[in-house]
Amino acid sequence: MKIPKGIEGDYLETKENHLFFDIKGYHHPQNRKICFLRFYPDQNGERIKEGKKYKKIYSLEERYSKLREDYPQYLFFSNELDLELQGVEIKDIKKIYTPREYYDALKTRNNLSEIEKHSKDLCELFITECSVPEDAIGISGSPMIGLNKDDSDIDLIIYGTRSGLEFQDKVKTLFKVSNNIRMYNSQEYKIHYKWRVGGSKTSYKDFLKSEKRKLHQGKFHGIDFFLRYIKSPKGWNGTYYDYNFKNLGRIKIKAKIVDSTNSIFTPCSYKIKCLKVIESNLIRNNIDLGDLNEINSFRGRFCEQARKGEEVLVEGKLEEVNYKNSKKYSRILLTDQIQDKMIIITS
Repeated sequence: MKIPKGIEGDYLETKENHLFFDIKGYHHPQNRKICFLRFYPDQNGERIKEGKKYKKIYSLEERYSKLREDYPQYLFFSNELDLELQGVEIKDIKKIYTPREYYDALKTRNNLSEIEKHSKDLCELFITECSVPEDAIGISGSPMIGLNKDDSDIDLIIYGTRSGLEFQDKVKTLFKVSNNIRMYNSQEYKIHYKWRVGGSKTSYKDFLKSEKRKLHQGKFHGIDFFLRYIKSPKGWNGTYYDYNFKNLGRIKIKAKIVDSTNSIFTPCSYKIKCLKVIESNLIRNNIDLGDLNEINSFRGRFCEQARKGEEVLVEGKLEEVNYKNSKKYSRILLTDQIQDKMIIITS
């Protein structure tokens, strides 16, 4: 399977300013990559690469603020997505780092750091025990670009729609029989609760309904690991210019999950049936919600959030989706750390 460079899970480095961005999604404009600032040079930074100190930036709000203040050239408004985005023009990219190439490089090296060794070993465990094709797995995150700390996590990518779905079935067994890999315990879930949904007013009980059964995260030799699943290119559906999104405001609904097959992938999506509109703050009054049939998010916290047949409370941004100027429907996009929610209410 041939995977192009410059997609979800890859990082890029700018020619000027020595900034590192993580690339988002599959669809990009012809002249730039949609990506979000992750590391920037700072004399007070705790990470060092080639003699230069860097800081890691976390929240989406902080990333936008940093670019507005110091690097506004990496902000642009997308008419297609109807929102301001972060991105780097192709001509300004120094290098694109890919998880596939990084994993291949580790296989030929002997002088691996502890995090590199554990990342490589976890890949090999999944290849051996879960039948993941060797060319369908890679290592992402800060180690890939040489900006990790001693306590950095393991971030893996599994490529291919079929590979991802089959792996999900097999990793359930691996969690039960392996001595080296496990799911989180109750204390660790409490830690995750603070940084995953902190400030959102989601209760710990509601958080745990989804979190305790997620298979894309856990511990390997005591180190946190996270998985992202990337669909095969034939499942990416069109190009950046085939879509036109319109912001319709915010909405809160009760919905039933009709299909959760794509809940493991990034971006994740759920097919839904809207049962009841609870609250709405829409930009106009004549919006037809009859074609509201999807929940979508690029945020990992919403992967594996609900299963087919479950009812959920969903709050987020309502968008109109126009595909190739012919197929129209509405979706709820979950992006905001504080405001957006997806909570199981019945199963």
